[in-house]
Amino acid sequence: MDFALSEEQQAVKDTFARFSDERIAPVAAQLDEAHEYPRELVRELCALGFAGMRYPEADGGSGVDLMTFCLALEEIARGSMSVAGCIAMQSLMGTRFLQMLGNADIKERLFAPALMGDKIGAICMTEPDAGSNLGAMSTSATKVDGGYHLNGQKMWVTAAPLADFFTVFAKAGEGQKITIFLVERDFDGVNIGRSIDKMGVWALPTSEVSFDDCFVPDSHLLSGEGEGETHLHKLLAEIRIITGAMALGGGKAALAEAIRYAGERVQFGKPINRFQAIQLKLAEMATDMEAASHLVAYAAWLKDQNRPHAKEAAMAKLNASELAADVCDKAARVLASYGYAMEFSVQRHLRDIRFTLIGGGTSELLKLNIAREL
Repeated sequence: MDFALSEEQQAVKDTFARFSDERIAPVAAQLDEAHEYPRELVRELCALGFAGMRYPEADGGSGVDLMTFCLALEEIARGSMSVAGCIAMQSLMGTRFLQMLGNADIKERLFAPALMGDKIGAICMTEPDAGSNLGAMSTSATKVDGGYHLNGQKMWVTAAPLADFFTVFAKAGEGQKITIFLVERDFDGVNIGRSIDKMGVWALPTSEVSFDDCFVPDSHLLSGEGEGETHLHKLLAEIRIITGAMALGGGKAALAEAIRYAGERVQFGKPINRFQAIQLKLAEMATDMEAASHLVAYAAWLKDQNRPHAKEAAMAKLNASELAADVCDKAARVLASYGYAMEFSVQRHLRDIRFTLIGGGTSELLKLNIAREL
């Protein structure tokens, strides 16, 4: 594996690093405190081509490899985990099944505008009694003349209050197997439920969504009946790798703040970065982030080389999210009482990083997946 970035990869990384420093980081706290979806930033990122990076040119994208995408997403997460979550949803989970399985009309009306940030997509999988266990899903679709009647409740739907369309997983057909449907916001029977208040990523709204005898036309059946889980598994490893990249961005942002603060804070006549207790923490944090970076890069490289990568994707996400969470905690300890103050961004990084511990599968689930691979 060549660890040197290509000219294109370095250019992409630099472009989104500048955008993060100049456009995202200065307003991250404001967006967070206002619990405000960063619509304008999402549009600007789409204008830079981010939402189409993983899609082929024939579908309006640029077709870059996963490694390059992760480099860009890490820089965005360094500025704001909320913004990273919004644009990751728009560029992958919220639109991928439309690109893979949608007809020409769906691609023209919904997918293409979503790549420009003019429409917002969301994905509906999790239910009150079905999280990691997809088999426990109770949302069902009953075949009727010309389409399906969809009934059920979904939880933890990212960007639901603003979404123009939803990719919905439900049980359908003989044997009631998981199937994928496209539901547009204005369909009868779509109800946006209560907003879920979260510990972090406050600018990334999350809500319940229910479907009450919602008629979905046959044209909006994305997968064959019972083929939903197969299509999901094709995407799962990529979701885990990019979640690892987001964790890197959050961890590195916290590390940078700890380094800056330690150089400015004076105690007992000298900056605290001259004390070994602080130096040891900073060294551990930097080493952990460097190690996690390599594992995420390796998993992305395997994916780009079309090699088996499910185990490595789980390892990368597990390692990066857990180490980044630890780094954020250590960074808050370096700032001591100021690490507990809302005026410093380290508290936001500490809250936001837990988002990466859940997205793409919990650490416990990933460990079981890794063990099975072994």
